[in-house]
Amino acid sequence: MRVHGPDATVAAFPLGGIGTGNVSVGARGDLRDWELANRPDKGAQLPFSFFAIRAARTGHPPVTKVLEARLPGPHEGDQGYYAGKLAGLPRLDASRMQGEYPLLRIAFEDADLGVDVELTAFTPFVPLDADASGIPGAVLRYEVTNPLPEPVDVTVVGSLANPVGITGHDVFHFPRYAGQPEIAWLDEPRLRGLRFGTDLAPDDFGYGSAVLATADPSVTVKPQWLSGFWQDGVQAFWDDLREDGRLETETEFSLDQPPYPDWFTKLRVGSIGIVHRLPPAGRQAFEFVLTWHFPNRRRAWQGNINLDNTHADQVVRNHYATSYDDAWAVAAHLVDNLPELERHTRNFHRALFGSSLPPEVIDAATSNLVVLRSTTCFRLEGGRFAAWEGSFDHSGSCEGTCTHVWNYAQAAAFLFPTLERDARRTEFLHETRADGRMNFRANSVFGNEPWDFHPAVDGQLGAVVRLYREWRFSGDDTLLTQCWPAAKRAVDYAFRVWDSDDDFVLDSQQHNTYDIEFYGVSSLANSMFFAALTAASAMAAYLADDDTARRYREAAKLGAERMDALLFNGEYYEQHIQDVDERRYQYGTGCLSDQVFGQLLGHLAGVGHVLPADHVRSAITAVHRYNFRPDLTGQHSVQRTYALNGESGLVLCSWPNGGRPRIPFVYCDEVWTGVEYQVATHLILEGLVDEALQIVRGVRDRHDGIRRNPWNEAECGNHYARSLASWGMVVALAGADYDAPARTLTFQPRLRPDQPPAAGDPHAAAGGTRLPFTTGTGWGELRLTPGGAEVELYGGHLDLHSLVIHHPRLGRLAGGPVRLHTHDIHQLPLREDHP
Repeated sequence: MRVHGPDATVAAFPLGGIGTGNVSVGARGDLRDWELANRPDKGAQLPFSFFAIRAARTGHPPVTKVLEARLPGPHEGDQGYYAGKLAGLPRLDASRMQGEYPLLRIAFEDADLGVDVELTAFTPFVPLDADASGIPGAVLRYEVTNPLPEPVDVTVVGSLANPVGITGHDVFHFPRYAGQPEIAWLDEPRLRGLRFGTDLAPDDFGYGSAVLATADPSVTVKPQWLSGFWQDGVQAFWDDLREDGRLETETEFSLDQPPYPDWFTKLRVGSIGIVHRLPPAGRQAFEFVLTWHFPNRRRAWQGNINLDNTHADQVVRNHYATSYDDAWAVAAHLVDNLPELERHTRNFHRALFGSSLPPEVIDAATSNLVVLRSTTCFRLEGGRFAAWEGSFDHSGSCEGTCTHVWNYAQAAAFLFPTLERDARRTEFLHETRADGRMNFRANSVFGNEPWDFHPAVDGQLGAVVRLYREWRFSGDDTLLTQCWPAAKRAVDYAFRVWDSDDDFVLDSQQHNTYDIEFYGVSSLANSMFFAALTAASAMAAYLADDDTARRYREAAKLGAERMDALLFNGEYYEQHIQDVDERRYQYGTGCLSDQVFGQLLGHLAGVGHVLPADHVRSAITAVHRYNFRPDLTGQHSVQRTYALNGESGLVLCSWPNGGRPRIPFVYCDEVWTGVEYQVATHLILEGLVDEALQIVRGVRDRHDGIRRNPWNEAECGNHYARSLASWGMVVALAGADYDAPARTLTFQPRLRPDQPPAAGDPHAAAGGTRLPFTTGTGWGELRLTPGGAEVELYGGHLDLHSLVIHHPRLGRLAGGPVRLHTHDIHQLPLREDHP
């Protein structure tokens, strides 16, 4: 994985859980982008919030520095660096950031300090457990090593300004507050630290709390800095730390005389430090937890699409607020359960980063998991999941858990399936109307009036496929029986409204993910239609609705044959439309990157082929051939720009045979990482792994920490949901297919035959392969060796009727029944036909 130096100024690694908000760590080790209070806030700074270190050894002057690498510039600002950044204090010589989500490591270098320092930071990440992965907080562990032949006295101190009740910033870049911020020092047997609060009412939208604490008993503390017109507080703090590495409690509020202006009394900063003597060659962890608790959301989206916001003045609580009373309770839970939470987190990290997956796939798939734990997603009381498409810098982007965008996302379905099941309930139980029309932006999560807009063909039919995916992955028959009536209405709507001539091929106005309408016959809409029909047929058959199952199955077969004959040009699928320029925003003879997206979604859901296999392979090959640009220098685009100059990228559409419309569909020349990943996933499924990796390398090379943040792939907003398509590559390469109703788990790995094992892989010497997998009830690792295969479960349980592994050398290995619990291993040493 890549290492980022201090010059990677846009690299920002977010900490925080699902639906909790974030604070990020920059490549220098700095805290940035404070987004804790239920809204995005990129660039938000919290003054005087940083960590510092003091190291002292006998016979040498003590060294005190901010625990960050030096500021690389540009050193430009309307006040130089504002006072709260403390740019004038000494910092360390250099840093090396290695982010392997969900774990961050930063190694610091400094010629004067005398000790070595490395930061490890993370928020627990536990597959299949959205609550354990939804803790509003983070662990920041500074590990200090003494390489000297003499002892060193070390103090590591964290300082934090109160983040509660901030309403904006003044001209000096300092926060303005509603209410009166407060700081309290709490000292309990298991935990000690600073609790930041407010006198705002508990039902105020700005109400909340934050904690900076430690379980280490060897602490020193300055609960509240001096307040003042100028920098008295930080001056007193810094001098106090430098003097002896111990902090003293201030005996007065301010050195200035009252009366004080209102703003003067509101900025409250406190510090807590950990103190240890390190013997020669000694190593010591200085571990802090940073937690927060902002329980109250507005009961409305208040987004840029302008859905009904009737209840915006009412409070709805975050899901995490139903588990924790305040940030102190969060900190206590995190400290008490940290060994187990960290074990699961590191197991997940090892399952990915210790696997045989290509490094660019690991990088893409794990880095984009941030989306699920960014301000893009949230959970309301009762666990209800909802999400924006992405996050603008200071507000949500395109509200309503948009179906035609979240269609692409695969990570939650395979890592936190309860979230996707909840989204399906929202779509079918609350957003599908009596006539079968589905609102593709959900407003029911807040109890507000539904959005009155025409439906999205890809979003509505994709939701049917995803309902099948969720049911098949979970075996949740209650979900299926609850949602089936609406799913059936949604499918029948397609016959009635989008198929004008009853030939089982959709040809009417089709609103879609490009925010326009296609007309005539397109393979994007129809591949999704045939996948939805096939999925719906299987669900109907399971529910003994045999007539419906037969009707959908026959329609899928006949429709696919007709569409294929109409659209396949011998190489790829075109759009059939009489006059491509009669209406704006069509594509005609173009090669659309999403042309067989419905087929891909069907594959990942377990539907199988819905279009001729050879034509699908030809079409996705053509997408790579014509739409991937190794060098975009010659690209002409007047649209939004996500890739440029000498960068590579996959455009949404091209016209290799001519015929580009005068005004083609909007976005056609753009490069969307989510579409790049869905195409790469499909290429992998077709065995075209090299072509897939070429696309993925292009994406990740663009996000190098200097040009773009490696943990933020933007489209219409930061942390854009479509980028969660990247997890599909993990599923495709491992070839894992879990069928909960049938209780089967099948592996058909698709790594290149020459794919080398991961560095440090203990199976490398034996020519082994390691691949991560998840099911609805358990997750772990598949290991292939020349002589057989084994499955180890890292979490949850498995109860299988059969386990089948298609071994690249030995062929089909099978066994069953198989029952596994955490840490159990099941081996399949022989082929099925061997005695």
